[in-house]
Amino acid sequence: MTDHTPTLEEGVEAASTAAPLLSVNSVEVIYNHVILVLKGVSFDVPEGGIVALLGANGAGKTTTLKAISNLLRAERGEVTKGSIEYLGERIDRLSPHDLVKRGVIQVMEGRHCFEHLTVEENLMTGAYTRRDGAAAVKQDLEKVYTYFPRLKERFKSQAGYTSGGEQQMTAIGRALMARPKMILLDEPSMGLAPQLVEEIFEIVAQLNRDEGVTFLLAEQNTNMALRYARYGYILENGRVVLDGEASVLRENADVKEFYLGLSSGGRKSYRDVKHYKRRKRWLA
Repeated sequence: MTDHTPTLEEGVEAASTAAPLLSVNSVEVIYNHVILVLKGVSFDVPEGGIVALLGANGAGKTTTLKAISNLLRAERGEVTKGSIEYLGERIDRLSPHDLVKRGVIQVMEGRHCFEHLTVEENLMTGAYTRRDGAAAVKQDLEKVYTYFPRLKERFKSQAGYTSGGEQQMTAIGRALMARPKMILLDEPSMGLAPQLVEEIFEIVAQLNRDEGVTFLLAEQNTNMALRYARYGYILENGRVVLDGEASVLRENADVKEFYLGLSSGGRKSYRDVKHYKRRKRWLA
């Protein structure tokens, strides 16, 4: 019996047929028993991948993340149809606490920090579910400071008095302290200067590459998201209207038209893009 080393082609084929880490299947979400927000959303997130949920404000990106993390009930929302599976098991009936223990962490839109606590105290709250001892927690805290050296400099500062970029770093760092397998990252670029946005996305890519953390990004900044994600799904009015490899979506004429502000005639104003009559195939 001889050993067989898998070829590159076999490895790619195996990766493509492997069960996804997260699978969202025909999910519908209703708020207040009346308002239908998600209308049959389906997508997969492979283990070790970076997947982007793209679309304008109100498209359903944040609702999708909250459906996965089971935070909808706090806003009188519920999943009424479909299913959500993580590692092959249904999770849409679990509590947010149970999901955290399984390694699914959401970083909320708006850089939510405990403003009255210091940066380091905020980071330490991310380790509250862990039972592997103080030494392991301290080791991970130092690792967070390695990825976010600016937080090391500000570790005694009250989080509410740090910059927007530092608060976003604190929120991501706090998620890392839980030793996540998957991070749901909601609008990481919101309200940040372009240079800081690029810094945040570079760290996301590094965490994905070096720590093996899977990311699902909800992002309005389509251009930035498609530079770092490997696959993207575009939502509009609660439906997935287009999906594909990030490199392919970047070159798609409709994506350029509606989300990158570009067309064959050059850059268009937001008003032009917003009121442009969409081709039938776009919403088919």
